[in-house]
Amino acid sequence: MPETSIPPPAISRPSKPVSETLLNEKWDRCLSSLLIRSSLGVGFGVIFSVLLFKRRAWPVFVGAGFGAGRAYEECNGAFLRTGKEGGMRIQRP
Repeated sequence: MPETSIPPPAISRPSKPVSETLLNEKWDRCLSSLLIRSSLGVGFGVIFSVLLFKRRAWPVFVGAGFGAGRAYEECNGAFLRTGKEGGMRIQRP
């Protein structure tokens, strides 16, 4: 008589709520955008500092500020945006 093996029941892990997952994705995008845009701003600041401004430091800081400001505006828009893009449905009373 052949032995039949019964597979063990699948262990269900508690998953994160959908809203928490969406929030985590937005934060990940925002932080990576901040890092990338600030780095690009610093890079352009270094280039302009060397080529045009006799190696002064302020173009580097201005470039980093512009990059961080642009990332902030993009993140602010991502967190305030709701509706079709965010995957949520708004019901009005």
